[in-house]
Amino acid sequence: MANVIRKLRLSRRAVLRGAGSAIALPWLSAMAPALTPRADAPVRACFIFFPNGVKMDDWTPEGEGRGYRFGHTLDPLEPYRDQVSVFSGLAIDGGRAHGDGPGDHARNASTYLTCVHPRKTGGRNIRAGVSVDQLIAKAVGRTTRFASLELGLEGGRLAGVCDSGYACAYSNNVSWRSPTTPVPKEIKPKEVFRRLFGDPTELVSGKERLARAMDRRSILDFARDDARRLLRRLGGADRAKLTQYLDSIREVERRLTSEMAEDAPVDDVPVHLLGRDRRGYESRLGLMYDLIAIAFETDLTRTVTLMLGNAGSNRSYRMAGVSEGHHTLSHHKNKASMLADIRRIDRWHGEQFARFIGVLDGKGEPGASLLRQSMVMFGSGIGDGNRHDHMRVPVLVAGGGGGRLKPGRHQTLARHTPMANLHLAIMSKLGLKRASFADSTGALDI
Repeated sequence: MANVIRKLRLSRRAVLRGAGSAIALPWLSAMAPALTPRADAPVRACFIFFPNGVKMDDWTPEGEGRGYRFGHTLDPLEPYRDQVSVFSGLAIDGGRAHGDGPGDHARNASTYLTCVHPRKTGGRNIRAGVSVDQLIAKAVGRTTRFASLELGLEGGRLAGVCDSGYACAYSNNVSWRSPTTPVPKEIKPKEVFRRLFGDPTELVSGKERLARAMDRRSILDFARDDARRLLRRLGGADRAKLTQYLDSIREVERRLTSEMAEDAPVDDVPVHLLGRDRRGYESRLGLMYDLIAIAFETDLTRTVTLMLGNAGSNRSYRMAGVSEGHHTLSHHKNKASMLADIRRIDRWHGEQFARFIGVLDGKGEPGASLLRQSMVMFGSGIGDGNRHDHMRVPVLVAGGGGGRLKPGRHQTLARHTPMANLHLAIMSKLGLKRASFADSTGALDI
């Protein structure tokens, strides 16, 4: 007797709806037509920025090629070493003064993804360059609900001066839609969650929004009936995957609810002048990483930027045993106690990033984890914070890019190799055919 194929045909864009919610689904086998090969899984790009540079000897691996050893900062990535490439020697010439004097922190952020020297101004006539994430979003963003997501952990205004005559727009943004238009970032995980799972087709009045805010039920409770109907129609493997996915959303919701008070945006004082510790940073960073993973898993977007702090951030890291402000410590003047604190901060961020990479590695389609389908750049536009060095910046790329990358290597590049070469290479792996980007001299071998 011939096998009879009874297979639910589920749209890749299917969602669970209910009372203003629209919960996108992860990839399920029911989304593939019966007896047809699965189409290539999408490739995602994520760009993560941290301020103030690092202790470079702890960041830089020992050895070349595949036989390298991680240093103290990146050692938490050891379980994923075959999916990580570290590039030593990349330079951002646009971050240097070029006659403009101080302002390295503003140039650190504004050149990280543009590699273009910003115009020194505190007025409205700001000018930098178009960032690599926005070029990617313009090319591939039409296929997803959100062309890109711009996220951060610290607020900050665009107007006014934040660093030695440079407008705050330069310090507080890494993503630029045009040379004169930075893309504002969202810093509240709750708002990111609402954006991802709210129903864009349903207009809600202020009164209804208030009522929902007072309702302590999960967003999943509103879509319960839709979820139950779908689960009954799925095969066993898909049911298990969808149940696990919905549980992960509920866990993120639980953590969001436990955040009794989120940090307010800093609108009146430049962040680098603040010395007080701000509550909830570790929790909010974890939530941001998890929300990025969910956005990638559900193909709501394929391009994300995340600022772990604004340029020149003076946040303290008490959770890492450091009470002094980060920016203050970065001007260590080779003092042993300050270098030890920088080492703790760097290692802490290495651990949080490794956790994020682990989450990506555990999600995705059969044989195509999110990590293997992604290119995640992690770095800064300054190397040694004490020297404000833009000519040897810390940067790595995690992920396999859908099989398009050759990860698992440490490359020491020729002196002053432009960072733009890495951006050009990332774009080329996503199918963007460009002869050059900023001051590039050719695509990097990644």
